[in-house]
Amino acid sequence: MKTTNRRDQDNSINIALLLYDHMLATSVSLPVEMLRAGEAVALQENRQAPRLSIQMVAENIKPISTRALIKLLPDTDIDHAQRPDFAFIPSLWRNPRPTIARQPKMLQWLSDMWQQGSTLIGGGTGVCLMAEAGILDHHPATTHWHYVEQFKRDYPKVDLKPDFFITQSERTYCAASLNALADIVVHIIFQVYGQNAAQQVERNFSHEIRKPYEEQRYLEGAVDRHPDELISQIQFWLKTNLNSTLTLNDIAQQFGISQRSFTRRFKLATGINATQYWQKLKIETAKELLAASNLSIQEVAFQVGYQDQANFTRLFKKVLNLTPKAYRAMVRKKLFSNG
Repeated sequence: MKTTNRRDQDNSINIALLLYDHMLATSVSLPVEMLRAGEAVALQENRQAPRLSIQMVAENIKPISTRALIKLLPDTDIDHAQRPDFAFIPSLWRNPRPTIARQPKMLQWLSDMWQQGSTLIGGGTGVCLMAEAGILDHHPATTHWHYVEQFKRDYPKVDLKPDFFITQSERTYCAASLNALADIVVHIIFQVYGQNAAQQVERNFSHEIRKPYEEQRYLEGAVDRHPDELISQIQFWLKTNLNSTLTLNDIAQQFGISQRSFTRRFKLATGINATQYWQKLKIETAKELLAASNLSIQEVAFQVGYQDQANFTRLFKKVLNLTPKAYRAMVRKKLFSNG
């Protein structure tokens, strides 16, 4: 397979965005816009900063129909594409298997690029192409929540981590959602161009205060993870159902485990009891909503499962020594004074 490498010829960073039918156009347009913004910030500070060489790559040079019916024209085919430093594999609408079955050359190209040192970033069900190519065997990955069970059946050798929105292993990144993909792009901008470029891109492309990349990812080899898959599933449920009024006993029964066993296994796996864990999730989410949304205090309380605003305020103040109103005023003052 003929592949060029412009990185050997100049100071450019080679970026490939893969194209195939039924892909989500935002999985390509968002990384491109963010990367170009990071490049612009860096070049303003230093004219010698690396420039981006971005190519849209497909099996053949023909218009690609996206889910939004927007047609994208590849810059090159995989036989003539430059070897990328970073390759983005976009998400697909619904079942990815029919599209994957029509991309044998693309799968081989991904495998070849991986072996030649490229970093691969899969978004949503685009992760399935990486798995199909065998790149994720015995490594952690995540994917869109709707496709988790099918992914487990199709790729049993992959160490799926459905309770994480981002996984990182060697030179592979997997994102479960578009927001998670954006966080990976900010992380890459930080690696290439530094903190200032990454922060400016994050501020311009996100209206909310995002959690740090390191807090969202599953990093292969990290020592603070645990192997109890049932508890991981419960943790994911807790994270995505913060407004639930179910008790922890109800949740344990929902997952087919006794309250006693649940309490013991949760503490063993995470190091804290389930009540503390869920309370911490609720408070952290409330902090984000207070900082980044215009929801009232009552609405924030509802969002994190408290029907009584007074109880929510009492717990919030106990944890942070500030009322929700005082916390919102403090964090917004800092945000705007640093902007």
